Amino acid sequence: INGLLDAHGFLPNHNCTQNFWMSAENLAVFPTNSGGYSQWAVSQGTWFRRMHVKANLFLADFDNGAYASGGFLADSSVDGSVYPISQQQWLSRNDTWSGWGGAVWNMVFVGVSNAPSHTWPSPPITVITNTPLIREKPYLYVDSNTNYFVLVPDLRTNSLGISWASGPTPGTSIPISQFYLARPEVDNAASINAALSSGLNLILTPGIYHLTNSILVTQPDTIVLGLGYATLVPTNRNPAMVISDVDGVKVAGIIFDAGTAASPSLLTVGPATSYVDHSADPICLYDICSRVGGQFVGTTTNCVTINANNVIGDNLWLWRADHGAGSTPYWTGNPSDSGLVVNGNNVTIYGLLVEHHQKYQTLWNGNWGRVYFYQSELPYDPPSQAAWSHDGVNGYASYKVAGSVTSHQAYGLGVYAVFINTGGAYVSCYNAIETPTGAPQVNVHDMMDVYISGPGGSSVINHIINGTGSTVGPSFGTAYANYLWSNPTFYATSDVRGTNVLISFPSESWHAYQLQYKNALTDSSWSNLGGLVGGNDVLQTITDTNTAAKRFYRVKAY
Repeated sequence: INGLLDAHGFLPNHNCTQNFWMSAENLAVFPTNSGGYSQWAVSQGTWFRRMHVKANLFLADFDNGAYASGGFLADSSVDGSVYPISQQQWLSRNDTWSGWGGAVWNMVFVGVSNAPSHTWPSPPITVITNTPLIREKPYLYVDSNTNYFVLVPDLRTNSLGISWASGPTPGTSIPISQFYLARPEVDNAASINAALSSGLNLILTPGIYHLTNSILVTQPDTIVLGLGYATLVPTNRNPAMVISDVDGVKVAGIIFDAGTAASPSLLTVGPATSYVDHSADPICLYDICSRVGGQFVGTTTNCVTINANNVIGDNLWLWRADHGAGSTPYWTGNPSDSGLVVNGNNVTIYGLLVEHHQKYQTLWNGNWGRVYFYQSELPYDPPSQAAWSHDGVNGYASYKVAGSVTSHQAYGLGVYAVFINTGGAYVSCYNAIETPTGAPQVNVHDMMDVYISGPGGSSVINHIINGTGSTVGPSFGTAYANYLWSNPTFYATSDVRGTNVLISFPSESWHAYQLQYKNALTDSSWSNLGGLVGGNDVLQTITDTNTAAKRFYRVKAY
């Protein structure tokens, strides 16, 4: 595009906090305005992917009061600099640019070339040098003979920068003939499931699909690609989509809208109990939005439930609407317990935004989960403290890691209170984040919370995490915490033959590790065993084939 691709806030003062469901991908933009820049003023439910901006990029308007609450930028190149201006929070993943200028509350960078310097919380920036594991979102393209294909990018580990820096993104091309092109005025769950069960992939063309039964994704490596924010609405107390416990499914670009009859979940990934290892070919969810209320009265127990192991999420906004249909009476009009429930192991999410649900916004029950960037607003509308309490605790933590979890990592978490529809009732939340206190491999880095507004009085967020951290409220205020990082657990065992020693230790994404040994504690120095090992938020295991009678080990982190 030689010209403008711009988004501006449509509320007064160009406030863009309701610039939802706007996306741009697979485009190059050469701005021809007098300032030589492109402006992408957006908030939740948006994405800017695989873009090349041949100038500067602004992420908000310049007016006084032009608030912004985004957003997501991935696999994109900006020839100039990126300026967040008033953006409160933002996730950038696998991007490259000339520079980045500014931060407000919570900015996270994962696998970004030329990421800004960081010393949390001044500025409030989190940098993870390499992206541990990602497959970029599949996308449509047209070849030189005007034939349509979908490119499925290869899985990348410990990646830095864009996937197309050295030429076309490495991956597999699938001809459009292997896709069923669904249309909302023609198709229903039966016709779509017939196509999927026959082995076809699926493209959902733009529109609203009302589903009396679930869309069933049962074949491994199936691609479900929504265009123009295709919207799925369950109408018979069913999930809108159920993904089987199979390798390599990829679902992208869909709004899951809650129906008027409660579903147990809008999107379910895997059966209630899963033991299948998908690590070689993970299930991937891209640009997934859910909405409970707003367009019409809706209800569900959870928006997204992930039971399968080895799932990658890339930009999820799971929203119980704070305005629109069902907002009067709001607390009973659009009931929803949680936005996300994770029961599977080794689930990774880049960009998780969960807002306004009535219990835990996010409930994580699986082990070895990891989240890079979290944004959440607590419910606007508890009618009383009694209505929003459990087990003698005021409120529900936004981000809850269950007590049974032994390993979990999270980076760059922001939780906000906007108690504006409580009918004047004073409500408070004891913890913004809760994790097991006795689990040495549960680590949370770079946390903050904000009390934005409410009825005053005793309305506060008491603590950031597990009874620690400053109180914010009953008027506007922010609080920050650096980390919750217990001493890690190490293991030294022999292999099945009893001839080798296996040393295992937990690792984190922004560290490198060196295993060292001594044959006697009186030795003057430690010797390296192998080279540096990059952290990737999982348990690392190194084999020592030593024949010494005894040996002492240590692990150094850098």
